[in-house]
Order: sequence, then structure tokens, then C-alpha cells
Amino acid sequence: MTKLHKKIVLTGACGNLGMEIRATLAALADTLVSVDISDAPATLLDNETFVQADCSKLDEVLPLMEGANIAVHFASIADERPFEDLLGPNFLSSYNVWEAGHRHGVQRVIYASSVHAVGMVENAAGADLDVDHAPDTFYGLAKCFTEDLGKLYWAKRGMESVHLRIFSCTKVPQNARALRTWLSFDDLRHLVDRSVTATTTGFTVVYGVSDNDRAPVNNDKAAFLGYKPKDNAENWADSLLASAAPADPSDRAQMCIGGPFATIPLGESGVAAIKAMAPAEQAATDDAKKLPSFLTKKGMNP
Repeated sequence: MTKLHKKIVLTGACGNLGMEIRATLAALADTLVSVDISDAPATLLDNETFVQADCSKLDEVLPLMEGANIAVHFASIADERPFEDLLGPNFLSSYNVWEAGHRHGVQRVIYASSVHAVGMVENAAGADLDVDHAPDTFYGLAKCFTEDLGKLYWAKRGMESVHLRIFSCTKVPQNARALRTWLSFDDLRHLVDRSVTATTTGFTVVYGVSDNDRAPVNNDKAAFLGYKPKDNAENWADSLLASAAPADPSDRAQMCIGGPFATIPLGESGVAAIKAMAPAEQAATDDAKKLPSFLTKKGMNP
């Protein structure tokens, strides 16, 4: 069977989300080249090869892009850190992927951006895709940089890109905030598939969020991608809200779409803040994973 592309390069292939999309990308290309600074996965797909490389070094990225049609750039430190720690993995790596891709004629880059590029926007703002950048951390600033980098390479070099502003991507919703922000693994794979298979994209931003009743953003202006998420965090609402923290409109972690990243000091881990959940809320999350079979059939990934 003829694949859509000859070669797709995936950076960050051994990360949590990279591992979830490898099979999706392999199904779209004759060859998938998976790249990570870590060791290779235990098992590779039939048409997958692995290269251990540091994306913060241009000379290691350049040969990867030779003959590639699509680059999917998921390599980064996926948390807030001091700026100096993020400079190579989160800023320079993006430049290297775009520049190496340009030199080798890559058609399009799919980038794992983040809600944290606009993390200081309030939930109540109803943000669409034209909302101004409002990073909540140095990590979010790196996402803004790469979105602007993609916009620049489209305007000056005709290189397409799709920037996925990924929200809370987990197997099941983990806390009350995720009722707004959850992205299921199935919907992530669907979003990546649509970003790769779209006939043309130019420079495009799209929110990586499932079909949640309480989603604080909308993707109307990226409808041409054909991304139609199916999963809905509302199926976990009763369990997650039962022990959620009281509503506090003075708490920016509750009011802003970046959640705890909106209140942590610059350079300090936001993931640690998210994990520091009250025991009762964590117990509710654990209970929420025990879903009835009818939800399993709806693709809820329990």
C-alpha cells in the first residue's frame, strides 16, 4: 500500500506523547525516523528506524531531515525550568528543526506547542486562535518563540507548520481543571493525523483539547484541518468535583487556562505543582478511572 509520505521524522519519540503517536505516524509514511536523546524504545515498528540525537545541536539534526517530507517536533523539556536550562532543549532545538528542514526541503513541521503559550488568558475569555501570546512561564515563552518561528519561516521561506497547543494530555482526566483542559490520547492521535494529512496548512495554530463541555477555547478558525475530537472530560465530572478545591476567583491557578503554571515562580516546576494535589482529590481521580463499560466503548481510554 502506498503511504502518503516517504519519510516522517519524529523528535522526542521516547517522551510520553511521542510514544503515543509513533504508530499513527508510521501508518502515514514509508519510513518513520524516531529521534530522541534517550535510548531507543524496546520495540520498533516495522517501518521505523531510531536515531539517538540531541536536537539542540544543529549538526545532529541536519542529516535527519534529508529526504523527509514531514517533521514532527515533540522534543523538549516538558516543564518549567530556569531559562538557561530550557535554552538548548526548547529554544535552539526548534530553530534547528526548522532550519534543517528548510535546507532539506521539508514541506511541513508539526510542533508540540502548549496551552502555556497563552497560559495567562482567563478561562472566561473564550479564547480563539487569534488571542495574543500570554505565556505563563519560560516554558510557555519557548512555545511562543517557536510559534513565531514557524510563522516567520512560512512568511519568508514558504515552509508550512501546524502548532498544537496541547492542554492536559493524559489517559484520563486527572483533576477538576482537566474538565476544561483534558486531551485524550485518541484525540491527540487524531489531531496529529489531521495535521499531517491536511492538503495545505500554511502557518496554523490549533488547540489540542478534547470535546469537553467546559473547554475555555475554540478551534473554529482551524476547522479546515478536520480535527473533530470525540472524548469529553464531563464523564468524570461527578468524581472530580466532589473533592475539588473551593472556587476562588482570586486564585489565578483557577482563573487562568495555564492552571498552576500561572502562579508558580519563574523557573520552578509547574508539573510538581500539579502533582501536589490534595489526597482527597487524588482519590477522586483514582475512583474516576474505574469507569463503567459503556464509557469504555465510547473510547474514553479508562
